Amino acid sequence: MRGASDYQAAPPIGIDPIGASTDSTALLYKVIRDDIVSGRLKANQRLVVADLAKRHGSSTTPVREVLQLLRGEGFVIFTRNRGARVRPIDRDFIRDIYEIGVLIEPSLTRWFVGMATEADIAELEAVQSQIEANNFADQTLHSELDTKFHTVIYQRHYNRHAAELWWKHREVLRAVSRRFGFTLARRAQVISDHRELIAHIKAGDADRAAELVARHVEGSGLHILEHMRAMAAAQAG
Repeated sequence: MRGASDYQAAPPIGIDPIGASTDSTALLYKVIRDDIVSGRLKANQRLVVADLAKRHGSSTTPVREVLQLLRGEGFVIFTRNRGARVRPIDRDFIRDIYEIGVLIEPSLTRWFVGMATEADIAELEAVQSQIEANNFADQTLHSELDTKFHTVIYQRHYNRHAAELWWKHREVLRAVSRRFGFTLARRAQVISDHRELIAHIKAGDADRAAELVARHVEGSGLHILEHMRAMAAAQAG
């Protein structure tokens, strides 16, 4: 089994995972995004380009590009005459993102069921075998494999805008969920859902596959929300 350090899920073919103009800007994007998600950059904190450039040893141009990329994902808000500030990563933010997934992913899945080949099924089963072999021991690796599983289903869809939106929202949820572990109940549900989804795809049952994916996505979002509620309660107590 490969370790998390040498395995990374790739986005659907033709989709830039971040959209940055250079590799160094992509790295800066990840650093600042992680600062927002972790809380090192506080909710509603002003993001001054010159300060961020000095902090990260960068010029101002890549910082401006990063802030625009983060704005596109909802992490940063721009206000007239006040510049950029950190959007609160609260439960409403997470709910909005996963609810969009509940609308998009069943449609992508329904199309895939009608187009799936034996090779597609074999790839899904191979990835699922890796997921079960890892058994959540390396949660970063699980995240990468889980993303690969769903990418197999969505990557060939003709609506590239929908596929790109799914990927970008998936990356947002993955960034936030890294702060939390998986409950035993959620672990069991993920494995069960994946196995059942493969069975529906094999059977050509697009309706049941789409219904399952809607429940799966909602379950993932609710899992993050419950962790956030528990964290907030612990901090308040």
